[in-house]
Amino acid sequence: MKKTIYAVIFAILGLFPASAEVRIEGSPGGEVDSFLDFFAAVRQSGERVVIDGPCFSACTLVLGAVPRSRICVTSRAVLGFHAAKYVDEYGGEYPAPDATRVMNAAYPSTIRGWIRRHGGLKRVPIFLSGHDLAAMYPRCT
Repeated sequence: MKKTIYAVIFAILGLFPASAEVRIEGSPGGEVDSFLDFFAAVRQSGERVVIDGPCFSACTLVLGAVPRSRICVTSRAVLGFHAAKYVDEYGGEYPAPDATRVMNAAYPSTIRGWIRRHGGLKRVPIFLSGHDLAAMYPRCT
């Protein structure tokens, strides 16, 4: 099962095994533990992360897992944040306030401040892009 999850993450992120960077071109997010495991491997690899499109939900955990000095953003980068939720086997969604607190604490202070100024992590997502994002992370060159 874990191999399948990694295969999906690699496909979503548009990765190539021999690449010197991880390029996020579009990720809707997904299961938090899989993303944390993946980004821990990226952190250990020393690879640079290029956010070059939508990075939503669990994908944003890259910001806390990989050092800021190894993350850059393009003009297409958009980060989407929302409160954590549990999804049962029938597709029912339930608030997960403890998981939301843990997730929020994992973000760098600049991201936590931005989230706080925009109403906090709620069910409805908030999006960080453009000038605000470029003020926090360097543009890719």
